[in-house]
Amino acid sequence: MFKGILEHNVYITKIHTIEKNISEVIGDLKKENFDFVIDLHNNIRSMQIKKLLGKRSSTFKKLNFKKWILVNFKINKMPALHIVDRYMQTVLPLGVINDNKGLDYFIPENESIKISSLPSSHQHGYIGFVIGAKHFTKQLPIEKIISICKKINKPIILLGGKEDNVRAIEIEKSVGSTVYNACGKYSLNQSASLVKQATKIITHDTGMMHIAAAFKKEIISVWGNTVPAFGFTAYLPDAKSRIVEVNGLSCRPCSKIGYDKCPKGHFKCMNDIDENEIVSSC
Repeated sequence: MFKGILEHNVYITKIHTIEKNISEVIGDLKKENFDFVIDLHNNIRSMQIKKLLGKRSSTFKKLNFKKWILVNFKINKMPALHIVDRYMQTVLPLGVINDNKGLDYFIPENESIKISSLPSSHQHGYIGFVIGAKHFTKQLPIEKIISICKKINKPIILLGGKEDNVRAIEIEKSVGSTVYNACGKYSLNQSASLVKQATKIITHDTGMMHIAAAFKKEIISVWGNTVPAFGFTAYLPDAKSRIVEVNGLSCRPCSKIGYDKCPKGHFKCMNDIDENEIVSSC
């Protein structure tokens, strides 16, 4: 499902994808006769591939036990390193070093969105607001998004997938013409094009946050049940970027990923987010 993120990357020669089982690709992988395998996933499937290929390899250390300690005992034993820098440790045996230029994201020309195709109200600059996230506990409540958009009072484009469209329609109706709903109307690459052309991005802890970082955008990232200590913050974004979160909650982080609802029922990690901290950054 993530092939589209990589297939236009000029540094990648070939992509092998798996739908369900490694049997779909293991024959082709053996024919490639690779010299070395870099395993950034470190799961059962990737271990099976390494065993069947029988090549030298380097495997990413997930530090799941340290994450478990942070989630269950709120004791942070995680290294003060971004996930990207930890990934880079995996390729040290190959002599690869970080160029410190940040992430790359390549948008094919036929999926670049022209500003002139947007509503006239949004053709002279807009803020991108990524309203969704994979898990409910990573998302601001819709009432807070509406309130934030009203306070910003600038052109805003709501970004997200089809699954976000119902909420986006409600936000657009509540806020008015300053908001343009792009959720589900554009492909991932087209949405990335809208991110690239935004003046700044408001986002939850999502993939779009990392795409925004690739374009060195000013990012206001809003964190709920997860915490930056896991190492998944925006990598080398604009220097003015900031993290907005509720510190001091004894229940946070409650998960390294997220839940469909707040385990405690109060959802303070998002309900208590200071809206003005977001608005003042816009």
